[in-house]
Amino acid sequence: MDSCGAPVLFNGNSGLIDTTPGIALMVDEIYNLPCSPPSLYIDLEGVNLSRHGTLSILQIHVRTTSQNYLVDIKTLGHEAFLTPGMHSATTVTLKSILESRTIPKVFFDVRCDSDALFSHYNIRLQGIQDLQLMEFATRQTRKSFISGLKKCIDMDLPMTEKERRDWMTVKDDGVKLFAPEKGGSYEVFNQRPLPDKIRAYCIQDVHFLPRLWDFYNRKLSPAWRAKVADATEARVEQSQGRDFNPVGKHMTLPPAGWTPHLLDYQREG
Repeated sequence: MDSCGAPVLFNGNSGLIDTTPGIALMVDEIYNLPCSPPSLYIDLEGVNLSRHGTLSILQIHVRTTSQNYLVDIKTLGHEAFLTPGMHSATTVTLKSILESRTIPKVFFDVRCDSDALFSHYNIRLQGIQDLQLMEFATRQTRKSFISGLKKCIDMDLPMTEKERRDWMTVKDDGVKLFAPEKGGSYEVFNQRPLPDKIRAYCIQDVHFLPRLWDFYNRKLSPAWRAKVADATEARVEQSQGRDFNPVGKHMTLPPAGWTPHLLDYQREG
C-alpha cells in the first residue's frame, strides 16, 4: 500500500514498473476504462523535464481502481511506450493510449510533459484535459496568473487536518530531495532503487487529481468547457513546436483573451 492508501504495481527492488511484462499487464489494466468521468490521471518527473532534459518516471493514477502505476522510463525507454498488452488487442500500447482522442487523460499543466514525450519518444498527446486551465476558467475573478498544483490543492481541496498534515509532509520530504535550492538534486528521480520519499511524492502528485477534476468540472459552464478544450489542444500543439520555451513569464499567463487586460502583453509576447 502507498502513503495514500492505494495499492501500487511495482518491482519490489526498484519501486517501479521496470520490465516489459509489467508494462503489458499495466496496459491491459488501464485500457478500455470508463471515460466519464476520466479514469486516467497522469504526471511525469525527470531532470529538466523537456526536450532539453530527460524523462525518468511516468505516474498514472486510475480513478476506478485507485491503483497507482510508476513507470520506469529511465530503464525501459521506448519499450515503456511500445510494449503491447498481453490480453488486450495487440496494437494497444501506452503510446496508443496516450495518443487516443477517445481516451481522456487528465494532466495538470500538460506543456512540459508533452514537450518531453514528443521530443524524446515521438508521442503526440491527444484526448487531454488540463486541470490548470480548468481551475483558471472556473475562478470568479480571473486575475493575471495561472496557479500551480500546490496552490490548487491548498485552496480548493477540502481535507481533514490529518490529510493536510500528511500531504505537506510527503511534499516537503520530496522537495528536499530534488530541489537544488533545498540542497537536493533532480537526479534523485534517476536513482534506483527509487527512494521511498520520492516514490511517495510521485504517487501523491497524481493521487489528488481526480478530486480536483470533480471540483472544477462541476463549475465549468458549457462555453468555458469549450474554451478549455481548445486551449488545451493549443498547449499541446505549442509544446511540440520548434520554438517552444518551457521557461519564462509566459508560462505563468493564462491563454490569450482569457483575461482582457493581458491582451496587449500577450500580443507583444
